[in-house]
Amino acid sequence: MRDQRLPGNIRTACLLAAALAALPLLRLTPLWLAALLLATGVIAALSSRERPWPLLLRLLLTIALSALVVIASDFRFGRDTACALLLAMLALKVAEVRGLRDARSLAGFALFATFAAFLQDQGPITLLLALPALAFTLDAFAQLAAAQAGDGTAIAWQSRLRSAGGRLALAVPLALAGFWLFPRMGTPIWGVPENAVSKTGISGRMSPGDWLDVLSDDSPAFRVRFDGPEPPRRHLYWRGPVLWNFDGRAWLPEQRMRSAKPAQLIAGEQRYQYELTLEPTEKRYLFALDWPLQTPQNGHLAADLSPYADAPLRALSRYTMRASSDALIEPQLPAAHRQLALDLPPGFNPRTRVLATQWRREGATDGEMIQRALAWINTDFSYNLAAPPLGRHSVDEFLYETRTGFCEHFSSSFVFLMRAGGVPARVVTGYVGGYRNPVGAYWVIQQSDAHAWAEVWLPQRGWVRVDPTAAVAPERVFERYQRDSGIGSFGGALAPMLNVSDWLRRGWNDLVLSYDVARQQLLLQAMGVKPEQSWQGIAVFVVVALLMLALTLLWLARRQTQPLAPVLRAWRRLVRRFERAGLARARHESARRYGERIARQWPGIASQIRSLSQRFTNWRYAQATLAPEQSDALTRDLNRMRPPHRASSQSGDVS
Repeated sequence: MRDQRLPGNIRTACLLAAALAALPLLRLTPLWLAALLLATGVIAALSSRERPWPLLLRLLLTIALSALVVIASDFRFGRDTACALLLAMLALKVAEVRGLRDARSLAGFALFATFAAFLQDQGPITLLLALPALAFTLDAFAQLAAAQAGDGTAIAWQSRLRSAGGRLALAVPLALAGFWLFPRMGTPIWGVPENAVSKTGISGRMSPGDWLDVLSDDSPAFRVRFDGPEPPRRHLYWRGPVLWNFDGRAWLPEQRMRSAKPAQLIAGEQRYQYELTLEPTEKRYLFALDWPLQTPQNGHLAADLSPYADAPLRALSRYTMRASSDALIEPQLPAAHRQLALDLPPGFNPRTRVLATQWRREGATDGEMIQRALAWINTDFSYNLAAPPLGRHSVDEFLYETRTGFCEHFSSSFVFLMRAGGVPARVVTGYVGGYRNPVGAYWVIQQSDAHAWAEVWLPQRGWVRVDPTAAVAPERVFERYQRDSGIGSFGGALAPMLNVSDWLRRGWNDLVLSYDVARQQLLLQAMGVKPEQSWQGIAVFVVVALLMLALTLLWLARRQTQPLAPVLRAWRRLVRRFERAGLARARHESARRYGERIARQWPGIASQIRSLSQRFTNWRYAQATLAPEQSDALTRDLNRMRPPHRASSQSGDVS
């Protein structure tokens, strides 16, 4: 069957729906790729108005754009790559819209793209962009259905959008009831597969230069709200993976530590309690303020007190922790831990080994070894993110040749030097500092706050934190503490807006994204449903859903699929007025016959009502084309017509 020709107004509606549906995905796409895909869609919409692009051109563009998307994702395939490919196909689909079938396909594509954006981001901005896209897509479907049915009645766009908005408004209560009351799963439905484009953040591996992307990323890693007093800024070290093993190039965790019992910890007087909300990372690493006094919910502490989650973090993770900044950690070092903390691979960094041996021969104690190393670093080294690459003997090259780098270089070289001198040492990775948002009074720790430091074990003191980066560049470690201009590297007039924006995002996280099984159980308990009676929660949801369904059906029964024209609404009001006056209209009765009965009942208005009923019949059934002013005049005349008083009607009954 031949496809019907597409009217211009319907093509415009479908293109507008596709453009709005693309916005959430464009926002989550790399800037250069988003600009390219946007330009492709705009050119396709403008140049294919008369006829679609040739098949060969569309095929070549499909291959080219797909290749660019794969290149942008570093040749890894996952949700991000799939959504970018979807956006590219949506841009090219615009170039082949010529009939109703093509338009339906484009509108369906737009609807799918709107929901696909939530696979990447479930924040409030994505939701705000998706709602108008959904409304305009529903409007496009309504116009397509009317065109398919052969109804050419033109309806103002304001009326169409009100109708689409009404449908969305009816769906919102049911969606909220489903969100709050429907039994929740322990993990997201789309938790697998993982994002192929890995999340920026701390990993379980550290080698010189690995963290450049992290240190240039101002996106939030986690947010912290303290319950009670806050620690001094110099104590804001957020502990993550502890690295024990060195292969000559990279530092790695010791896997046996993850399953062993946490080390002995004697808490000091300085204690703090806080709630931490961690962004999704697709990894198991958690973070805690040094030194953690308890095990995180849905996680555990390793033997080296590094916190781990029981499952990869594919959604926001929230947990409450306590910390002691002056705790005594592992006052008695087990032999196995000592061996790990002194182990070095043979054949690497001979000059550093000689230096450590020389210091020992000169009688340096463990404490003096630390002080000598820090004094040397403080005197002859500089902090620089643009450090040159290092070769096989990375520590030797850093200490004796380049003498410039950042936290990875300093912590790695310091720990190697300590181990070479017989001082047990290890690398700790995590974050340092953060920014205190005055709007909401909480801390924002960003990816660019990533940091690595050292811990050395000393008799009677246990594990002690030593930050060699602070020795050479204390402003690097503490400069972010002093920020008062706003989140990230922005400042000035944008600071208040950025602070409020992050506060709103935190509220969204608390209210929506952190709503899990445990919080749902608390809500159901407040409603009188016990945790062991989960069927009651299902019953509550079913009752609310049925109620909303009944209201929806009632609303649909009282409305037509298309908004009523003003003339038709005026006629129906006229009928109701005369019915209240005592003259009911039969359901099968035509407008002219009903007008004739009114004329016989009230002869004083006979000519007017006959004229009105004839004009309405011509408009409604004879497909009469009325100018806007004629339609407005008919609407006014229908609204003005009123039944005469009872006394006037009696004259019609004498004859």
